[in-house]
Amino acid sequence: MADIKKIITPLTDAVVQQLKMGDSVLIHGIIYTARDSAHQRFIEALDNNESLPVDLKGQILFYAGPAPAKPGDPIGSIGPTTSGRMDPFTPRLLELGLKGMIGKGNRSDTVKKAMQKHQAIYFGAIGGIAALMAKCVRNSEVAAYKDLGPEAIHRLKVENFPVVVVNDCYGGDLYQEGIKKFKKGTINHSRSEIFK
Repeated sequence: MADIKKIITPLTDAVVQQLKMGDSVLIHGIIYTARDSAHQRFIEALDNNESLPVDLKGQILFYAGPAPAKPGDPIGSIGPTTSGRMDPFTPRLLELGLKGMIGKGNRSDTVKKAMQKHQAIYFGAIGGIAALMAKCVRNSEVAAYKDLGPEAIHRLKVENFPVVVVNDCYGGDLYQEGIKKFKKGTINHSRSEIFK
């Protein structure tokens, strides 16, 4: 079994360059949630020459909106949403120094090229384990756009937050690699074998 890599935010180019497609990673530090509405506001602010409410340099955006927290918990269940909806906005945010993104599903060719250009990485979060991921959150607070409710930007302090590298800064694509292996018949067709 491959070693699990541990990284601490904010990310640097050196950290990003050490991560390869298929790596299992545990994230420690601060990450920010941001879904469609927050991304739209980011771009509107940039179009109006306004500063963003969060400095994205070196940061990771988690495409998620947390459920309400139970009493005594920092956050409710929090799972990834489809990343493709953020694709139209992502290249501009990468230009500002965004280093990582967490979500589910494929990214566009434009985003993948921008990730190579700006030395960034895309992590896949496993769908269906939102409750487990919430247990990795030690603290949560609204960082911006409170009026968006669950889609507000939340600042999360995480420990051992589990993700997998889907797209690295070298052009590696775990989804495409899985499809190639499947078509060649070199792997078992069960889901657990596709992404080994």
